[in-house]
Amino acid sequence: MVISNGVQKIKERLSIEEVVSAYIKLEKAGNNLKAKCPFHNEKTPSFFVSPDRGTYYCFGCGAKGDIFTFVEEFEGLDFRGALKLLAQRAGVVLETYNPKESEAIFSEKEKLYRIMEEATVFFENNLAEEKEVIGYLKKRGLEDKTIKDFRIGFIKLDWHLLYSHLKTKNFSDTEIEKAGLVKKTEKGFYDRFRGRIMFPISDSSGRLIAFSGRIFVDDGKSAKYLNSPETPIFNKSSVLFGIDKAKEAIRKNNFSILVEGQMDLILSHQAGFKNTVASSGTAMADSILSKENIINNLGLITRLSKNIVLAYDADKAGVNASNRFAKIALSLGMDVKVADMREGMDPADLISKVGVDVWREAIRNSKHFIEFMLARILKDTQNDRRKAGRKIKERLLPFVNDLESSIEKSHFIGLISNKSGIFENALIEDLRRVEVELKHEREDTKIAIENVEKKLRKDYIERKLLGIALWKKDKKLEKTLAGLLEKYKDSENDLIFEAEVFYGNSENLEKDKKELLANLEEERINEELLRKMQELRIIKGKDEEMKLLAEIQELNKQKHEKKK
Repeated sequence: MVISNGVQKIKERLSIEEVVSAYIKLEKAGNNLKAKCPFHNEKTPSFFVSPDRGTYYCFGCGAKGDIFTFVEEFEGLDFRGALKLLAQRAGVVLETYNPKESEAIFSEKEKLYRIMEEATVFFENNLAEEKEVIGYLKKRGLEDKTIKDFRIGFIKLDWHLLYSHLKTKNFSDTEIEKAGLVKKTEKGFYDRFRGRIMFPISDSSGRLIAFSGRIFVDDGKSAKYLNSPETPIFNKSSVLFGIDKAKEAIRKNNFSILVEGQMDLILSHQAGFKNTVASSGTAMADSILSKENIINNLGLITRLSKNIVLAYDADKAGVNASNRFAKIALSLGMDVKVADMREGMDPADLISKVGVDVWREAIRNSKHFIEFMLARILKDTQNDRRKAGRKIKERLLPFVNDLESSIEKSHFIGLISNKSGIFENALIEDLRRVEVELKHEREDTKIAIENVEKKLRKDYIERKLLGIALWKKDKKLEKTLAGLLEKYKDSENDLIFEAEVFYGNSENLEKDKKELLANLEEERINEELLRKMQELRIIKGKDEEMKLLAEIQELNKQKHEKKK
């Protein structure tokens, strides 16, 4: 392997300042740089970047590392994904594997990525032979370059076409099934996708991870769209369709556009709105209590920009989807606007049938979600103040309650009062009732998000340590990490690969190992502290309370020592 040399070349060509500043705004702080941490919510900057050391550190949440770990955490990628992305940015060609080496050196995930690439090429080649399908795509408004850029393909109505092709490429039945491309029956394997236009879905580094297939000839019984199942490389709530092509434009324009369908996204990009992503083929969190979905699904968009425009269909389903998404986004401190779509039209129809200028105006004239919802409520209730008041309390004030800023809450209470004719005092009183009703839910959400962030931090430390133990065959370290081998049994090759790359040329491996162990112990103390604090809330006896307080004091002392 020559991967370590590639990593060194990337570090020589890309400074920590250059990489981090491409994602967040940095300010000078003596010899260092500072910013608000992108990995947890904070008002005062506690995230510091050291150009001399080539590292970053957050004094608030403990996030730290180099350019690779930053991209991993910010983009939600594994190490290989971050490596691929940074190599492209640095102009470094990675010769990862020696062709003479056995196929066994590929990890399970690496093989799945290769299967997805092979399937995409197969679908693209099939499309080139289907004039009728190409005609349909062009009728929908797609240009040749767009079809090529988005790697749109086609699979004929055949039970074993893709399966037979992949078998000729020496992929096993197990691998093809794990990639989500075939289904198994008593009679054998058959293709999951048949007679469909194929849209590949990529992660943020551009690696192909899933497909969404649109049926070409409606048979009256098959679903219009069929999406890949969850696989080891595809989690439906951790990616958005088009994110790999949209992220740079989202950063540049400081807002994202969220649409529902593949054609909506592709035509929006073709029209010049490259900051568009789509939820089709992926799963949006349907509740603010789905904490991991919040972190995974919206983490990257939130970090790229806090501003978002929802451009879902104007039908009931589209409005409900907008409501569900806005609830999540507002609770994460995002500024959510809604594009006023024409009744009966989706973004793809608006662009292809009416024109790009009308789409541009819909985005430009988008209204804040609360203002948009208020207009719909007043229209539906036909100025019946009593009916409007009830709907405003039930359907609108919970969203006002989700706003982080008191100034914003006051602004929208005034706006609702002016438009509805309801006195501000009455709205404020109802908002207080709503706040009490939702208080526990909001507190639980905040705690859960913090816990997920802590879990991610602990997972990162565990992966690094276990990688070192497996790579060096360090039995003593493996014993210290007892129980983790089962947790990460499917990622052993990846962990060894990562450790080899990170520490292959390191002269400070023992020092790094000790620091990681200290960090892991600190995380253990944090978990114990949280458990003790929760016990303290419900305990009633004075003696038990004093005992718990003494234990908490001791844990805080241990934590302070570890930090030193």
